[in-house]
Amino acid sequence: MVDNKPGAGGGVGLDLVAKAPQDGYTIVLASAGGLAANPSLYPNLSYNPSTDFAPITLFGTSPFVLIANSTVPVKSIKDVIELAKTKDAKLSYASGGNGTAMHLSGELIKSMAGINLLHVPYRGSAPALMSVMGGETSLAIADIATIEPQMKSSKIKILGVLNKQRSALAPDLPTLAESGLPGFEANGWFAVLAPAGVAQTTVARLNAEIVGVLREADTAEKFAQAGLEPLSSSPEELAQYIKSETIKWSKVIAVSGAKVD
Repeated sequence: MVDNKPGAGGGVGLDLVAKAPQDGYTIVLASAGGLAANPSLYPNLSYNPSTDFAPITLFGTSPFVLIANSTVPVKSIKDVIELAKTKDAKLSYASGGNGTAMHLSGELIKSMAGINLLHVPYRGSAPALMSVMGGETSLAIADIATIEPQMKSSKIKILGVLNKQRSALAPDLPTLAESGLPGFEANGWFAVLAPAGVAQTTVARLNAEIVGVLREADTAEKFAQAGLEPLSSSPEELAQYIKSETIKWSKVIAVSGAKVD
């Protein structure tokens, strides 16, 4: 049975599972925001991603893309950086809301590139896309599933993907790291976890079963239809990844002063 528990950037569902019986029958599919960003965004978080869960496996990634209105004179992130550093530049970027992964990705771009971009939050990726298509904002960061229907639109330019490596969903698009911002990486990712205290034999079996499905060809096809790419790991690799991502985004949040709505 799947029980959707939205709210607080995924925190509602995570809190529920953190307090669930430690029998392996209750697990959670959590987002990067709920695991790596929420500890810095919510001062009184009701769960601890590092101690309240037994990591099972990474589950998938939702690639983000940087797009620009067609009238903005840029073709790459390198052009954006150069334009932003000019005297009269007034560039803005739209995201799906304050404290979202798209917002924080934009703040990471600003920090690593040493530029200023005005953040304009919207309620979701679709309105953010519409804002850049209509010229209300210069740029936008959105998930690839949202922009896919508009990829060939004359109203936008797709500057690149934010993943570390090119996306299998759009292999011709360069990464920001290879097109002007070395070392950059930001993406939406998902992971499966159980409550802390679940037997290691149960965790190992859940990992084997889930990873096996993730590696099937049919899974990749079904994920692609939703704008996702399968991604798997060992429980230990997931634990380390959550730790490194939490440190990374805590720094971005501290520097930017990002807050949730």
